[in-house]
Amino acid sequence: MTRRVYYWPILIVGVLLIAAPFAISLPSKASAGQAMLDNFHPIMQPASVKETVSLYNNTFVELKPVATGGIVAAGEIQGLVEGLAQGLHQTPAQVEQFLGAKYPAFAQLLSAFPQLVPVFKNVGPGLAHFKPLVTTMQNNVTNYAQVDSLPNFRLFTWFFEIPGVLIVIFALLDWVSLLDGATRGRRHQVPRLALSSGADAK
Repeated sequence: MTRRVYYWPILIVGVLLIAAPFAISLPSKASAGQAMLDNFHPIMQPASVKETVSLYNNTFVELKPVATGGIVAAGEIQGLVEGLAQGLHQTPAQVEQFLGAKYPAFAQLLSAFPQLVPVFKNVGPGLAHFKPLVTTMQNNVTNYAQVDSLPNFRLFTWFFEIPGVLIVIFALLDWVSLLDGATRGRRHQVPRLALSSGADAK
């Protein structure tokens, strides 16, 4: 009787271990988690994160004043051309043609400034947006390394399935042995009853 009481909870635990991973979509989620770890692996290496932080602080942050100045400069280009035209006794079109012939790169930069104003305006917000990302990467290099050192996430489903299957198998074997023992008990009981009845008849 005692074994029967413990049999059902053990069997239920085994079935739950088998079914739970699929109920919560663990195989697909674990596979996605492993793919994410693999994709971030080169990015989250200490040397890579150090380079990312350096580029952010020493390059992109340093370009912010250039972007701020570029917004102001874009509004001064027309006045610059007109001032040069007046000083050179030329028309603005002649000045632009002169600059294009003598200083093509500078002339191209001047002509691109108005189109670059929306980009310049996004530099400050962009730096503010990416600052938490860079800081988070820098602060989680060790945490990422610890998680990445775990066994492949795709194996996690089997950490539930294998114990669950073994528990179910052992529970069923125990149940079979319990039934077999009960059957043998009945077989032995019948002759005893028969002998007892014969003795009473005498």
